[in-house]
Amino acid sequence: MKADSGRLVALVAAVAVAAVVTGGAIASRQGPEAGGDAAAPLIGGTAPATPPASPSTPPVSGTATPKPSTSAPTAKVAPVKIKLTLADLPSGRAPQVTYLVGREVRGGAGETVKIPGSSQIVDVARHGNVVLAVLTKGAGSELLRIRSTGEIESVAGVTSLVMSEEGADAAYAGTRTNADGLARKGGKVYAETGTDGSIREVSVPDAFDVLVLAYVDKTVYFRAKDSSEATTWSLYSWVPGEPAATKVKTVPSPTAISRGGAVAGSMNVLADFGTCSALTEIASGRRLWRTCDYQLKGFTPDDRTVIGAPPSQDGYADGLSAALDATTGNLRREWSGVSFRNTVAEDDEHLLMVADDGSETKAAIIRCAISTGACELATPLSTKDLLLS
Repeated sequence: MKADSGRLVALVAAVAVAAVVTGGAIASRQGPEAGGDAAAPLIGGTAPATPPASPSTPPVSGTATPKPSTSAPTAKVAPVKIKLTLADLPSGRAPQVTYLVGREVRGGAGETVKIPGSSQIVDVARHGNVVLAVLTKGAGSELLRIRSTGEIESVAGVTSLVMSEEGADAAYAGTRTNADGLARKGGKVYAETGTDGSIREVSVPDAFDVLVLAYVDKTVYFRAKDSSEATTWSLYSWVPGEPAATKVKTVPSPTAISRGGAVAGSMNVLADFGTCSALTEIASGRRLWRTCDYQLKGFTPDDRTVIGAPPSQDGYADGLSAALDATTGNLRREWSGVSFRNTVAEDDEHLLMVADDGSETKAAIIRCAISTGACELATPLSTKDLLLS
């Protein structure tokens, strides 16, 4: 999912300046000590051996034999907020979703594929035997479709890319720009349904900064602005094959769509000092809960956890990544101490994050468990470019 489409904001001026959305599970792991502020390893350790019992000593005359304690040991409680140090994290298995190291697309169901050229890679995904990649091109961008045969096709102007839950369908959006990369009116949304290579498209002639959010239940959701100066945006839905998209008026300034398509993260307050967001029912517009502490950027596959980011985003990366309870909005876990370039769900229990200690430092993809907060390295620390699909 969910890619974090906001990566292109810093690269292509055509994209909205507002804050953006974007295998087998690890067994239950041992959590950190109560009150600690560092993540414990996901890999559980071996319990220490029980010391030998001391020889029995007769009680002193006139002294009652002490009774053994019946109180239960104090349970270890994982801290809600955890500060990470990348150098201290243990190594774990590689990401079980599609990801990029350097110019190599790895992970997911497929072989490693190298993306040709030297243009910066903004997003990647696998669609059957085809690798999809969004790259910068001059002041704009393009999508490459790289087939297993080595054949490459391109679609100009594409700025964002999403996949359906199982990767069977892909959707991407193209936005018109001028020679300086500034947004012009008009755009297109494309859908690849199934793996037969058939592509459908729909024009959005009056919109600016078109950006896809999700492909759910045969429906593509995307957002767009009504003018180049607008600071808010609208939600649209489109069923591939239909001649036009439909504006969804119930969700203002959407940032993420749930995997089931029932609810959306949206911004209902935008200000210079931060934002307030709400989890909103798409069908009715009813706000289920509200937070001014986090932006809502994505969901786990079971839709029980919402991925959160800081309420104000205007720099190189996020200073925290969070997991919120989708039912109540309560904070389940928050990680800080490093810079988070983007965060996606690997499965219902684990989040993957591209993290580093700041610009021009080594980065790694890390895996963190929502239930315990424990984190590990899913890739080694490296100076190579890293992306999560």
